[in-house]
Amino acid sequence: MIEESQLKKTESNLTGAANMDRQERWNVSFCDEIDSEMTPEIIDELLAVSPFDSIDNSRFSGKITLRGILENDCRIRTFEKGEIVVRQGDWGNSAFFVLDGQLIADLESEKKTESSILGTRKPNRKSFFQRVAQLWNRPKTAEYRDVTKYGKSQQVNTLGDGAQTRIFLSDISQTLDDCKTAAIETGQFFGELSALGRCPRQATVVANSNCKLVEIRWQGLRDLMRNDQTIRTHIDSIFRERALKWFLLNTPIFAKCSREQIDKLVQLAEFATYGQYDWAGSFKRISERIEEHDQNLNLEPIIANEGDHPNGLIIVRSGLARLTKKFENGHKTIGYLGPGQVFGVKEIAAGWKENVSGAFDYSLRSIGITTVVVIPTKVAEEILFSDELASRQLVSQNQQPSEFESINQDFVEFLVKKRIANGTATMLIDMDRCTRCDDCVKACAATHENNPRFLRNGPVQNNVMVANACMHCQDPVCMIECPTGAIHRDVDEGEVIINDNTCIGCTSCANNCPYDAIRMVDIRNKNGDLIRDSTSQLPILKATKCDLCFDQLGGPACQRACPHGALVRMNIQHVQSLADWFNR
Repeated sequence: MIEESQLKKTESNLTGAANMDRQERWNVSFCDEIDSEMTPEIIDELLAVSPFDSIDNSRFSGKITLRGILENDCRIRTFEKGEIVVRQGDWGNSAFFVLDGQLIADLESEKKTESSILGTRKPNRKSFFQRVAQLWNRPKTAEYRDVTKYGKSQQVNTLGDGAQTRIFLSDISQTLDDCKTAAIETGQFFGELSALGRCPRQATVVANSNCKLVEIRWQGLRDLMRNDQTIRTHIDSIFRERALKWFLLNTPIFAKCSREQIDKLVQLAEFATYGQYDWAGSFKRISERIEEHDQNLNLEPIIANEGDHPNGLIIVRSGLARLTKKFENGHKTIGYLGPGQVFGVKEIAAGWKENVSGAFDYSLRSIGITTVVVIPTKVAEEILFSDELASRQLVSQNQQPSEFESINQDFVEFLVKKRIANGTATMLIDMDRCTRCDDCVKACAATHENNPRFLRNGPVQNNVMVANACMHCQDPVCMIECPTGAIHRDVDEGEVIINDNTCIGCTSCANNCPYDAIRMVDIRNKNGDLIRDSTSQLPILKATKCDLCFDQLGGPACQRACPHGALVRMNIQHVQSLADWFNR
């Protein structure tokens, strides 16, 4: 007799279908990532601490319960005095609540604190003679490392092993001397603005004593805010006080506003997030999951709909948004808006001038996760459009891009489907001009000690290849979860680079990169022998990728070496440049 389980399997094979349980929100808890556990006793302890003790559990309904959030979206972290919790410029997807201890936020870390101490790498441009010398000083061994230099060229102190490795400051008072700092005490939140806004950490935070923290991933924090007025009010006030004012002051459209006008904007502006990643797991798997259904625009949340009357001026704070226009029975992509760009200027200006309510010419859709600041229409009219000359200037400076209309729509949709629109330095190769001479790869190897940092292959559309080279993304999710800060964005130039000295080979960056642009390599000595861990005897891994030749005076060697002009490094958000290159 065939057992029931075998029968189901046989029926599945006959129909060509496969059965599996649907992925749920908490299939993977936050604790699983660091092999810890939120026990019922720990949860009870949290529920006895303010503000968790005042949260009304009855406001939570369905599968998302208060205890469920604490069990699956939170984890306990302990830090010793001097340990770095987060670094200024890092990307993060979590916030922290201080259960016990004190921390110090270095508000000027990019200016005062040496990057080497934080585990990052400070760009050091090679001189002309150093560039010439590298032609004959290149090691013959692939991925050669002089291990005697590890830890000596930089003042890096580490604690822990493997993925639990952390960097600490041996003397906090001396390191942060003359820096503008702020204390973070027991009972306070920090990091919530970066977690919810999908933007870089605004300060380096260091433990000033032995600390016990609750780390909350952004989905859990979002659900707490939805169901608890106290936490929602707290986070909103912090956002307006710390982040919104700075953001508006640095947005060009408000450059001529007075301090009083900025204060009014801060008071009346609204903050919104579009797009949800409710599937726990790496961002790479999330990207793959979304890509499968990318042709369905319903999976790109509408921020503003074509034909609707504008109820506010929309400014992208983080992430990427797509402009689309109705075309025949569907929509076509017109362009993209990135951080700091504005939507709705023309429509609001026309409505103010003609005293009528205009309508949006395009729809604005979130790609992935997009956070926006919305200035109510009446406030925008009062502050920005009270002067007709200034109004005309604003409209001319903020025209929505239309150059994509001259590019093949298949290619545009390909850029969206593969999330290539996220790249600020994407490598595009015109396969009609490329002769496969490999001069680009040879030039890359020549400037990286005989180790090319990209592969001349990748997806192709309309005979344009997007090579597997780091795109230095607008939203670099590869930086999330790096325990030592080895992969980081240069504050001044914007390149995403890896500090080989502090990379521990944990593979987090390679696993999170949605574009397969980061490779893990076995390092070797000058004789070509693998360098092994003295304890496990396993080969030592290091992460490598394109660094845009950040230490070379001439910029990316691959682009300079192409004899046929087939290769270009392109910021895909610069629509005019992309259109000019595509249609040349």
